[in-house]
Amino acid sequence: MTSRYDSRKIGVNNTNQHKALIETRSVNYIRQYFSPELKHPTDEEISQLTLISHVWGMGDHFFKLSNQYYGDPKLWWVIAWFNLTPTESHVKPGDVLQIPLPLDRILEYLDI
Repeated sequence: MTSRYDSRKIGVNNTNQHKALIETRSVNYIRQYFSPELKHPTDEEISQLTLISHVWGMGDHFFKLSNQYYGDPKLWWVIAWFNLTPTESHVKPGDVLQIPLPLDRILEYLDI
C-alpha cells in the first residue's frame, strides 16, 4: 500500500532558526518533508465514492477505522483528511465521520 510520504518532496533546511539543532546533530543541514497541499475532492468526485457513516464513540481511533476499512492502520490520515479533522482531538463522541471507499479512487483523487 502507498505511504503518505511516497510522493512528498524533501527539502533542505539550513536556516538560522535551526542553527542550534544543526550544531547539536553535527550536520550541515536538516532534510525535511514539505507539507503537502491536499485538495479536497469535488462534489462530483465525492458522488462517485461510497461513503460509510461511522458514529465516533469511546475507544475509537483513526488507525483502528483505517485498519477495519482499508486493512492498513497507517492509512488513518485518509479518514482524518476526508473528514477535515486533523487529529482525533477534533472529534467528539457522537460525531459522524464518513469513511470514503474505494481506497484506490480516493488515493487517485489525491494524486498518490
